[in-house]
Amino acid sequence: MLNDKLSTYSPSPEERKNLYQPPPDNELKELIPGLLKAILLILWAERMDWFLGLNMGIYQDSDQESIMPDAFLSLDIERFYHEELRPNYLLWNENIIPSFVLELLSATYHQKYTGKWERYQDLGILYYVIYSSRRRRKPHLEVYKLVNGKYELQSGNPVWMPEIGLGIGCERGNYSGVTREWLYWYDADGTRYLTPEEQVKQSAQRAQQEAQRAQQESQRAQQEAQRAEQLAQRSEQLAQRLRELGVDPDNLN
Repeated sequence: MLNDKLSTYSPSPEERKNLYQPPPDNELKELIPGLLKAILLILWAERMDWFLGLNMGIYQDSDQESIMPDAFLSLDIERFYHEELRPNYLLWNENIIPSFVLELLSATYHQKYTGKWERYQDLGILYYVIYSSRRRRKPHLEVYKLVNGKYELQSGNPVWMPEIGLGIGCERGNYSGVTREWLYWYDADGTRYLTPEEQVKQSAQRAQQEAQRAQQESQRAQQEAQRAEQLAQRSEQLAQRLRELGVDPDNLN
């Protein structure tokens, strides 16, 4: 929940029109957060208490410039509250601080991300995640947790975030036909959640396996029926042979 750091002032309709959001600066800025959201839309399909914003401005008050992470996740919030959906994230209306923010670093990140660390920290955002596949000397993924008001780097890949109920990590995979390193969600055991494409393939494989098992069962039943018919034929042939020898097969029981 929000604290007294946030303004309760609501902007006028004219001011709201000026809440401008610049577009992402490359294709991965759309695909990487988009994959995380696509996984959550299936994983948390039955939940209506979360919101994952992509390239959306977070406004602390109308007098302050918005801050725009590549993705942010809020919990204990209405997933949808209007059919027009959220054009932006106004903290004085939402009353929920995001629990997680993601920044995808670009070649010019020194200019673009100056000051974001401090603003996220001051807002009280629990997890600050930085990712860049361009890095050579530093890890591609860094997950920071707010501890006593300061961000502390968490170890591991993936990193489990118990307050959110998700882990985040990076590994090579294929999404949208592109094989490269991607960000994924993980469970508490470090098992990666499948992408929508992988889930479709898995479902198709299971359906095919079920069809094969059903076919095998049908073949076994057919073979059993054939064996039973052959046994009945042999019994009838034996009975006929006994009759030819003057023996009544019914008296043999």
